[in-house]
Amino acid sequence: MAPGQGDGARPPLVGKPAELQDALNARLFHPLARRLAVALSATPVTPNMISVSGVFVVTAAACAYTLVSWPLGVLIGFTLHMLWHVVDGADGDLARLTGRASPFGEMVDGMCDYAGHAILYVALAAFLDDSIGWYAWPLATLAAFSRAAQSNHAESQRRTYLWRAYGVPWLRQTKEADEGPFHRRGLGARLLAAVGTFYMAIADAVSPTSPALDKAAEQAATDPALRDRLHTLCKSLSGRALTLQSILGSNQRTLLLGASMALGTPLWFFLVELLAFNLLLLVSIGEQKRVNARVAAGLPTKNHSSPRT
Repeated sequence: MAPGQGDGARPPLVGKPAELQDALNARLFHPLARRLAVALSATPVTPNMISVSGVFVVTAAACAYTLVSWPLGVLIGFTLHMLWHVVDGADGDLARLTGRASPFGEMVDGMCDYAGHAILYVALAAFLDDSIGWYAWPLATLAAFSRAAQSNHAESQRRTYLWRAYGVPWLRQTKEADEGPFHRRGLGARLLAAVGTFYMAIADAVSPTSPALDKAAEQAATDPALRDRLHTLCKSLSGRALTLQSILGSNQRTLLLGASMALGTPLWFFLVELLAFNLLLLVSIGEQKRVNARVAAGLPTKNHSSPRT
């Protein structure tokens, strides 16, 4: 039986719950993404096409930031980068509207996000090289890897929250299943599976796990009382952790880059990612460990073993 089905089941989750949305998502990006998805739902455009188009939008933002003179380049680059958030949400909305949502599409979306921002970091490094020399390249590289770890932590923990609190499975559950994108044939599918495996390896490295909570989430699919208890505990105890993860997400990073480029250089953007955001990552990991322990302690003992946090 699928999560959320059966007697006493909570209605299926539509969109993201309020606790996972900051002001920009709730009031700007997600409403616009929904409208775009509805407009495209009657066309031949597929969710994967939208995901790929996001690479071009970020690339265009990179070109504007680094090739168009200040301040016009900053205005165009920032606008395009904000537009990318709308496109990034529209692929998932379109997939759900047309019944094509799948972990395979989730991996395509993630790979396109990383590809687009890899191009952005190369462009920013080349731009910064003109003012500080070759130091720009190791600085940008370290910032890019920091972004990958920080974003992975934020996204994987928020997807884990959806799994535990709302019964919405993601790549981790698909990877452990006998069928799914990790077991599809074909060169393209295997490449995406390798990317997905790498993504999950990073998630395991920067995100605290709890087998007790994962087991409880599986059992909650057929146990309404446990499902409600797990939902209540996760929602009541995860507020601070979700806030930290939101800060490490892409919205604040887009605002930070826009402000840094308005000052004429991506240097400040790189330094904040390397120093402030990596410190915040450590704080967020510690907070998530505490949340895992407190949620596990609040569950009936028969449903889990001692948590590993």
